[in-house]
Amino acid sequence: METTISLEEILILGDIPENLQGNFLRIANGLIQKAGYSQEKALGLFAQMLLNPKKYAYSKNKVNNLAKDLFELEKQNKKVMLTEAGKVFLPPEPPAYVLDQKASQTKAVFELTDNDLPYQIYGLEHIEEGALKQMKTALSLPISVAGALMPDAHQGYGLPIGGVLATTSNTVIPYAVGVDIACRMCLSVFDIRSDFFKRQPHLLQRTLTDNTKFGMGGEIAHKFDESVMDKVEWTATKVIRNLKDKAYRQLGSSGTGNHFVEWGIIEVLADDDLLAIPKGEYLALLSHSGSRGFGGGVAEYYSKLAMQITRLPKEAAHLAWLDMNTQEGQEYWIAMNLAGDYASANHHEIHNKIAKALGEQPIKRVENHHNFAWKDTLTDGTEVIVHRKGATPAGPNDLGIIPGSMADPGFIVRGRGATAALNSASHGAGRVMSRTKALNSITQSSLKKVLQEKDVHLIGGDLDEAPMVYKNIGTVIAAQTDLIDVLARFTPKIVRMADANRKEKRED
Repeated sequence: METTISLEEILILGDIPENLQGNFLRIANGLIQKAGYSQEKALGLFAQMLLNPKKYAYSKNKVNNLAKDLFELEKQNKKVMLTEAGKVFLPPEPPAYVLDQKASQTKAVFELTDNDLPYQIYGLEHIEEGALKQMKTALSLPISVAGALMPDAHQGYGLPIGGVLATTSNTVIPYAVGVDIACRMCLSVFDIRSDFFKRQPHLLQRTLTDNTKFGMGGEIAHKFDESVMDKVEWTATKVIRNLKDKAYRQLGSSGTGNHFVEWGIIEVLADDDLLAIPKGEYLALLSHSGSRGFGGGVAEYYSKLAMQITRLPKEAAHLAWLDMNTQEGQEYWIAMNLAGDYASANHHEIHNKIAKALGEQPIKRVENHHNFAWKDTLTDGTEVIVHRKGATPAGPNDLGIIPGSMADPGFIVRGRGATAALNSASHGAGRVMSRTKALNSITQSSLKKVLQEKDVHLIGGDLDEAPMVYKNIGTVIAAQTDLIDVLARFTPKIVRMADANRKEKRED
């Protein structure tokens, strides 16, 4: 005899509206008879859903539709409350993250030093004066140890985009990491011939439009793998806990500005043991995005906190640091690394969903952060924190992706471990024009002409990301041959970006 569950047993959980009782009963017995749930496990799932219907309404699960109905009631101030008897069925709470008990950082005023630290500049002739001035200021900090400037560098806030800064091992600068913490590249290579674009263009376009969302309103209801949200670090601090719900809703979405998801052709040019793909042309999916509202919220809070605690001259104010040996520094470090895991999961959501829609599995995935800080050791044994704000890790065993623009190629590279560059390379082509200037000077007709010439189909996007606003990617790559070896070339064909009316403030 099959085990079943009665309506009376379900009503122990709460005062469930009569019009939903039949659905509860049907789903409960489906879970028991078809999915192999025990009565206790089924009631436990319902209890969790009643406690947080919004979470279950925005995820792919066995009670998704029922959760949507309950969430609608909650929005009408008719929330079905979980009873005390129902709470017995809740699974035990996971252990909370315990921070080391560190003292708070003492507020202090610092002056810039007269030490003119030498640093390597790559592609000097392609770098604007403002970026050079910002880098000089950064290297005048009393905590600075070494630095380098990549050929795509341009002016930002505090540290220039394309700047690499090593500071003492107990200091981290939130603005030297950037606003979009752990902004990231991810490439999936499929063993599919490049002529697939001619045979199935509509299928490829549909996989992008159906499986991507961009901008502040970009929230994803169905998740492929939400396990990143189970990490204990989400309990570590009040700032993280307050941003968790937003992070969950935005998991699998992309930002605005230069963020994209695109299909293209990858041509493997060299045999390499790390890339491990035979020479030839393949279908490939490339994405660029970061940690969304979660990373932005963390950056905003801790950047302001750092500037309140560490007082610097006006020209260096955005380079305020947190002491890693204090509560504030530990909190930021945990949040930053969690943002890195979250950014990676964002890309994996997109790539896994699109691969599923295509009915294929990638033969290789390449990915890397930029906008992050790493603990490292210099060649002389000095322990440091290396901030790469718009720079790609390029150690001897690092694979990285350096994109061009929506109409220009990107490159898969292997780092050469150049110590003068602090094991870094550029993160893209680099802008030559501000967003405001681009919107005021570039026309839709000129953008359309370039896209037609390059045979690129654009979905969304705006004039401030037109190819003309970027440096020549070939020139940028040529300026860093000491830093990287080029293994493959990626040519974009179908590009999905945020629509023109979904803009957020962006630094890059």
